[in-house]
Amino acid sequence: MPEQSDFPEYLDVDYDAGEGEDPADYPGIEDKIEKAIEVTRQGLDEYENPVVMWTGGKDSTLTLYFIKEVAEKFDLEVPPAVFIDHFQHFDDLHDFVEKWADEWDLEVIYARNEDVGSYVDEHGLTPGDDIPVDELSEHNQHHIRNLLEYEEDTFPFLLDTYVGNHLLKTVALNDALEEYDVDGVISGVRWDEQEARADETFFSPRHDPDIYPPHDRVQPILQFAEPDVWEAFWHFVVPETVEGYPDDGYVPQADDDLPGDLTKEDTPVSPKYFAGFRSLGSEVSTDKSAEEPAWLQDMANTTERAGRAQDKEDLMERLRDLGYM
Repeated sequence: MPEQSDFPEYLDVDYDAGEGEDPADYPGIEDKIEKAIEVTRQGLDEYENPVVMWTGGKDSTLTLYFIKEVAEKFDLEVPPAVFIDHFQHFDDLHDFVEKWADEWDLEVIYARNEDVGSYVDEHGLTPGDDIPVDELSEHNQHHIRNLLEYEEDTFPFLLDTYVGNHLLKTVALNDALEEYDVDGVISGVRWDEQEARADETFFSPRHDPDIYPPHDRVQPILQFAEPDVWEAFWHFVVPETVEGYPDDGYVPQADDDLPGDLTKEDTPVSPKYFAGFRSLGSEVSTDKSAEEPAWLQDMANTTERAGRAQDKEDLMERLRDLGYM
C-alpha cells in the first residue's frame, strides 16, 4: 500500500483524527454538529474532486444537509451526489431521491454495474435468480474470481450476499470513482451503526490501486448515534429545509402527525422511516422493524440493522476491505 502522504501530495488531513473515540466523546447534539461542520468544511476545502454518497437514507441525507449548509456558509461548491443504483431499491426510494435532488438542485451521478444490469434485463431475471459468472465481462469476472476468490459457476442476483453486494454496489461505486477521477468520498457511516465501522476515523485512506481507485473517505457523522440522527433531523434538518415547519422543531408521533398542512412527502425523510423501517437496503431483503416510525422505536434495546439480510451483515468486514462503505 502506498504511503498515505503519496495520495495525493496536495492533501493535509489527519488520518488518525477520531481514532479510539466513540459517540460518548461528543456528549451533546451541539458537540456532534460542531464536529460534523469541521470535518465537512475540511473535506470540501482539501479535495479537488469530492463526491457525497447518497442512498436516500437518514445518515447520507444528514451528511448532505451538512454539506449544503457548510458550502453556503463558506462559499464552497456542493459536490455531486453518488447514488448507487443496485437494481433492487424500493420504488419510493427512487422517487424520494429524484424529488429532493430537484428540490436542492443537486447533480446526481447514478453508479450502476451496467454489465450485470444488462444481463438481468436481457434474461428477465428477478432477485434470487442465478447469473452465470462466465456470461459477465472480464472486469466483473476478475472481481469475482481474483478478489472475492469465488469458485462457483453462478451466483444469485441478490444484493445482500457476498458476490451480489460487491458487484452491484462496490464495483459500481469504484467504476464511478475512476470515471469521475474522485479523490474524496464524503459518506454518512457511523461508529455505532455496525461493528465493522467502529474503528473508522474522520479521514480514512483507501489507497491500494489493486482494490479501488485511490481515494479518501471523509466521514463527518461518525460521532452521531442513531437517536442523535433523528434529533438532528427533527430539530435542525427539517425546520431549516421545510417551509412552514416550526423553527424549534417538532417530532411527529405518526405518519400523519405533522404541523399545519404539511405531509410526510414535504419532508426530506424517506417514507420508509415513517412506515417503520430503521435501515434501508434492498426491497427483497429488508423488513420494517416495527409499526411505529423509526424515530419512535426502542433504539436502546433493539438493533438498527436487524431488518437487513444477515448473511451480508456477517460478511461486512470482508466487504469493507474490498471497498464497501
